[in-house]
Order: sequence, then C-alpha cells, then structure tokens
Amino acid sequence: MADHTALGRARRVASRRPGSGWTGGLPVVPLAIFAVFVILALGADIIVPHSPYATALSDRLLPPFWLAGGSPDHLLGTDRLGRDLLSRVILGARISMLTGVVSVLIAGAVGTLLGLVAGYFGGWLDSVIMRTTDAMLSFPIILVALVFAVSLGPGLGNLIIVLALAMWARFTRLARAETLTWKERDFVALARVAGCSSARILAVHIFPNVVNALVVLATLQIGWVIVVEAALSFLGVGVPPPSPSWGSLIAEGRNYVGSAWWLGVFPGVALILLVLSINLIGDWLRDALDPRMRELR
Repeated sequence: MADHTALGRARRVASRRPGSGWTGGLPVVPLAIFAVFVILALGADIIVPHSPYATALSDRLLPPFWLAGGSPDHLLGTDRLGRDLLSRVILGARISMLTGVVSVLIAGAVGTLLGLVAGYFGGWLDSVIMRTTDAMLSFPIILVALVFAVSLGPGLGNLIIVLALAMWARFTRLARAETLTWKERDFVALARVAGCSSARILAVHIFPNVVNALVVLATLQIGWVIVVEAALSFLGVGVPPPSPSWGSLIAEGRNYVGSAWWLGVFPGVALILLVLSINLIGDWLRDALDPRMRELR
C-alpha cells in the first residue's frame, strides 16, 4: 500500500535532497574552496612568492600579469608601494581565519558555559544572565564591536577580544534553550537520583546533546566574524597596517578604483569566496546534525 501520509512524503523529499546524508551530497565546491584557504593560511610563509611587506617603488601599481604592463613576477599586480598583492592577499587569509576561529572559540566557550548554567539552575542566576544577554543582543553587533575596538585600540589580540565580547550572547541564548529541553529528560532525572553532581550532569549528560547545535552556530559565526573583522579593518580600527588584512586592503583600493581596480577587487573576491563557502558548509552541517532530519532519512 502506497504511503500517502505527510511523514512518507517528507521521507521521499528528504531522500532526494542534495546533502541529505553525511556521505551523500557533500558540498564539494565549498569544502574545496575552504580547504584552499586553510592551506593558504597555514602555509602562508612558504606559499607567498614575495615578502608581503617588501616595497619597491619602481614596481608600484603594476597591473595583473595578463594586462598590458603586468609582470609574471607579480601575478595579481602590486600596490602603491610596490608590494606584491598576491602575497598580501594570502597573508590576509591567515589573519581573517585566525581572527574568526579564535574569536568564535572564546565566545563559544564563555557563552556555552553561561547558557548551560542559566538553563540548568534557573532562578535569579538565569534572570541575571539572560537579562545581560538580552541587553547585548539589543544593540547592533557592528556598533558594539566598533565601540569596543575604539576603546581597546587597534591590534589583532584586541580585535579577537572585541569580537568575542560582541558574540558570546548568541551562544548563551542557544545553549540555554537547548539545556531547558534536555534537563527535563528521564536520563537526567535518573542521574540526579543516582547522586551525580550538577557539574557532572551538565558535562556528561547535557552538554554532549547540546554540542551539535553549537557546532552549527559556531560554523556560521566564523563567516560572520570574518566579515566584521574586514569591516573594522576597513574603518581603521581593526588590524593595523602594515599587516595585510583584507579589510584594510579593500580600504586602500577604494582610492584607486579608476586607475588600479585590482587593489580592491582581489581582496574582496577572496573575502566573498571564503565567507560564502563557510556559510554553505554551515547550512549543510545544520541539516546533517539535525536529529529531525535524521529521523526523516
């Protein structure tokens, strides 16, 4: 007998979805793009064809090698000081990915801990944590990051702290919501009856069930952090020169849009490709780790 129920239709749709399993429908292109940027970030010191900081005024504003006046020694051209643009874009990948990953790890650790505590213990502790979280989320994130960045001053370390401070509230809210769901389950009640401490229950019984949602959020937040870092560097309060952040490279290129378009275009393309690939991987992870989708499959 044909299955005409809503669940049956959902199962058939899910089975045809690209990306409806861990082995089928992998986002190959986003993963390949992301892998290239990871390799560039990790091996930047070896891969760069020239020093990103070496100046040569005789070679200033050279176009990409395929244009008239270009040089095969500088595949993407040079900037106003004769620095190799390809080398600076490659090193910019390291700065962007380092900022994104470390900021998300710090914000995720702090926000998850606060969310677990708020959701599990409740009461006045939950009220204090969540009112603080609501206050953080009520402000535009870019504005919060900009205020912190101006207060602490430019620098990679300060920028990472700024982004973590601006982002922890998202992890807190998600961790609390998931904790409220899981703490009412029978296995948690049995752990309490068995005499397990609250810390053990949170670490062993609740956190492993919350981590999937947090991994998806963290993946999506990395792309967001990279964009914010580029925006702050573009405004001059992020990574200070001469470090080649993509945001500062784009800011420099805006002054040469008509005469040296490559200065802003190539860092911008790199930024778009990296963020888009991370977001697509995050979307795939969300479907792959969602228990409801696994039930449908």
